[in-house]
Amino acid sequence: MGAKHQVVFIMTDTTRYDMVGCYGFPAMKTPNIDRLAEEGVRFEKAYSCQPVCGPARSAIFTGLYPHGNGSFTNTVPLWAGVKTVGEYLQPEGIHSAFIGKWHLDGGDYFGNGICPEGYDPTYWYDMRCYLNELTPEERRKSRQEKTSLEGKGIDASFTFAHRIANRALDFLSRYKDQDFFLTVSMDEPHGPYLCPEPYASMYKDYTLPEGPQYADDLSDKPMLERLWAGEHLHDKPAPIKPQLFLGCNSFADSEIGRVLDAVSSFAPDAMVIYTSDHGEALGAHRLSLKGPSVYEEIAHIPLIVKGGAYMPSPAGAVYPSVASHIDMVPTLLDYYGIPVPPALSGTSMRPVIEHPSEKRLHDAVFVEFHRYEIDHDGFGGIQFMRAAVTDRYKLAEFLLDTKDELFDRTLDPYEVKNYIDDSEHVEIRDALHEAIMKMMNDTRDPYRGYQWRSRPWNHQEPNWECDGYTRQRPSAPGELVQLDYDTGMEITENVRFKRKAKKPAGTL
Repeated sequence: MGAKHQVVFIMTDTTRYDMVGCYGFPAMKTPNIDRLAEEGVRFEKAYSCQPVCGPARSAIFTGLYPHGNGSFTNTVPLWAGVKTVGEYLQPEGIHSAFIGKWHLDGGDYFGNGICPEGYDPTYWYDMRCYLNELTPEERRKSRQEKTSLEGKGIDASFTFAHRIANRALDFLSRYKDQDFFLTVSMDEPHGPYLCPEPYASMYKDYTLPEGPQYADDLSDKPMLERLWAGEHLHDKPAPIKPQLFLGCNSFADSEIGRVLDAVSSFAPDAMVIYTSDHGEALGAHRLSLKGPSVYEEIAHIPLIVKGGAYMPSPAGAVYPSVASHIDMVPTLLDYYGIPVPPALSGTSMRPVIEHPSEKRLHDAVFVEFHRYEIDHDGFGGIQFMRAAVTDRYKLAEFLLDTKDELFDRTLDPYEVKNYIDDSEHVEIRDALHEAIMKMMNDTRDPYRGYQWRSRPWNHQEPNWECDGYTRQRPSAPGELVQLDYDTGMEITENVRFKRKAKKPAGTL
């Protein structure tokens, strides 16, 4: 009898790539995540599909970009008919459990406490479930930063992360002999950064390394960034000491360590994946939090995969090229031997998990943005962004702004200089622009249009027919088969053009 198909998917919230020790930052105390990297593949350049909680997760768990799954902003649910990974796995006999932060039900920050389709309700435990366990006094305490430092602080057992880990340990011990998919989704280190000692004081004297990104005056950047910076636009750069944020990150790592130990004991042949939804600016480029940006501090996230019995990976390997969360669902389906629906936007990462030094998956990956949250405009309101990221370059286009961004990380690793109008970067700029246009067409981005193609720097003539793509794409398994408008026949392939395509301005 062969090994079971088992996967443990671990997430934290707001962990930047440079908050993990194995990414080259030894001051960051994350020994358990580092241990996972020693056993698998560390993806050096992985990016969030949309750097804000809900939309980032929507892409991770559906395999569709936020513009294609409905959850394009916080507090907006997935469209009807859009499946998450559990809905693909459960009908195939894969015991799927989701423990922790979900953020895809359209409710408030904490969720609605209701288990979605595809997952075991016995183990469902979102933040609403956590708060329901607390007294009113404890609820208020759980939402205050000072809680970690007042008096004797808190015990680990008070935290969401600890209670999530407890449930994960129970699941692993009970279902070690079954095929399963287990998600362990912590809210930590997201504010209010609750953590016990020694973590609360671990970074008491630590300051972020200085760099030119903190003195960026944003003068040649989009107006939205200057508005985002607000009163901090002209501040003199000062040392940044994110004591509790980093302490909570190390605490989350300790809880991840408990889960990894249980995996070693109960499911040693399981595939294990660790990632985060997005980063945090922490004052870089005068910005705070996350939003419409491809800056490294905001969009670059950690991603580590320890291959399992059905997708082995070399130990201690590094994949050096760009990677994306959009490939998570196709990879998982591939691992379980389930056909990948043609409607999904990504592709299986099997080639680079098994051969990270020999294979290359993407020339470019894509990041987008719409708005921070539907319920309020405290974060800039609507901000349409589409971006392409390669190993060296980043092109970010902002539909409602008069300025776009092109970064060359070889010449300017801190992303202070904007090369969008630089004559020596025209060829790569136009090639990345075409890559964005192709992605928007291929995925039937509902927000595509001639306004994207006709940017201030490329002087392209607008066209009412845009790029001429037709309506439908092939349906996913189990969904109603779409019919072609012109013939009434079933659509079995991705229909592209109904008129002659224009010659692209550039190619990658």
